Amino acid sequence: QVQLVESGGGLVQTGGSLRLSCAATGTIDSIVAMGWYRQAPGNQRELVAHITSGQRPKYGDSVQGRFSISRDNAKNMVFLQMNSLKSEDTAVYYCNADIVVGVWAKEHWGQGTQVTVSS
Repeated sequence: QVQLVESGGGLVQTGGSLRLSCAATGTIDSIVAMGWYRQAPGNQRELVAHITSGQRPKYGDSVQGRFSISRDNAKNMVFLQMNSLKSEDTAVYYCNADIVVGVWAKEHWGQGTQVTVSS
């Protein structure tokens, strides 16, 4: 059974940094894309960043230039380096991955990790 396990969330002051990690575990043949989404109270879930197996990143407009996504294909892991954090970055961050097992590709989500930016 495939699982996405996130770590690295927490409380940080405005202007600070955090690094999120996500590991895909279980029976995995390949991972097409991995990424991060976030959801703040009262808001819809939104794309933060995602990255293809070929290491091509895409960022949401609100984090462009402040966040950086990277991926370790050998370890089935994805990372999100968050710098210059703002109060509006406060949200639950979810890891997301399109994972291939056999001939089937399926989207998976992690349980979420809380990021709180305080002033």
